[in-house]
Amino acid sequence: MAVGDLSETGEFLDGIAAIVNEGVVLRSQFNEQMNLILERAEKQGMQLPPAGVLEEQVLERLILSEIQLQRAERIGLQVSDAMLNNSIARIAAQNGVAFEDMPALLAKDGVNYTEFRRDLRDEITIEQLRRIEVGQSINVSDREVQQCIVDLETNVVVNSDWVLSHILLPFGASATAEERDEVEQLANDIYAQLQDDADFRELAIRYSKGPTALEGGSLGPMRGQNVPTLFADILPGMKAGDVSQPFRKGTSFHIVKVDNLKSAVERSEINQVKARHILITPNEIIDDDTAKQRLDEALAKIRAGEDFGEQAKLLSDDPGSANLGGDLGWAGPGTFVPEFDAVINEAEIGEVSEPFRSQFGWHIVEVLDRRVYDNTEDLKKLNCDMRIRNSKMEEETQLWMQRLRDEAFVDPRI
Repeated sequence: MAVGDLSETGEFLDGIAAIVNEGVVLRSQFNEQMNLILERAEKQGMQLPPAGVLEEQVLERLILSEIQLQRAERIGLQVSDAMLNNSIARIAAQNGVAFEDMPALLAKDGVNYTEFRRDLRDEITIEQLRRIEVGQSINVSDREVQQCIVDLETNVVVNSDWVLSHILLPFGASATAEERDEVEQLANDIYAQLQDDADFRELAIRYSKGPTALEGGSLGPMRGQNVPTLFADILPGMKAGDVSQPFRKGTSFHIVKVDNLKSAVERSEINQVKARHILITPNEIIDDDTAKQRLDEALAKIRAGEDFGEQAKLLSDDPGSANLGGDLGWAGPGTFVPEFDAVINEAEIGEVSEPFRSQFGWHIVEVLDRRVYDNTEDLKKLNCDMRIRNSKMEEETQLWMQRLRDEAFVDPRI
């Protein structure tokens, strides 16, 4: 039945909250989001902004979601049932229940399972779209990583765990000086209210344009390495409960609140293994039995005294290690497929395994050495790369969403 059709009693079954390009935001979607926010506010004892302001915020979020979903559809982005089920399985595990028990668990909270799947599919779709259209365009230089590591070693921000909330007030790349000044004045007014003990969450819901505005601006807990770099100059010296003065970064003004923090300076060590292998991959010429037979013959030669490395150079189908005599270098947990990990975890140093099968073919492997490795520096590089990307992602996502919004045809009906 089309949107806006009449029932037998003459009442509208649904209505349109906004026309967005060739699609719509339904009034039922709008009402559902409003009810969720009202219920959460009641449970948390949080005062909401005037109804008109809240309705505008909710409708704008739904409009932006619809624009992004339309964009995903245009480029052919789809979330498979398998991917959706994997996400639901992770949520189920976090709640200590089986995948099959999720409908019942949700029903206890009055959540329809079909609607839950729909909403989650939309969230995953939008997340993937942003990763494709924004994330892949973000570059991180070696110099940025090295500077971040210096900060990591000397800066209290990256050596702590944080729980932050955020008010984002963008003015847009094409804003006039007057429009920018208006946003700055709004930021100062909000800060003045916060100094008079106004509720940060309520002001975030009312004014913030950030993606977590309707959650009171909460960014949740995060490791210091993952704190966006745009906060790096603001957080030093702040303690739990503190609120920053408004500050400008790029095309936005920001206010940050520290909800909680604790020191998180830790070193990390992992068990590593150094191994070498010979791989024979079955193909159109060599069947599975022949591949295993070749490894049986190679194993016999090695045990008779021939060099493992020479046999690897001669026989192995692994292009990454064959010329190195099968040497795989030092590797930590989870580097290899489970079948390979299982063999090297049980093998003694210097022992050559019997042939075994993985998804890549047939292997024999020799464990050369084991060690406990301090991977703190590796983690610093990895975390810095992620932290820089996250920081750039927030700013670039905001600009990208604004461009999509500016290019869209939107006709609000509420």
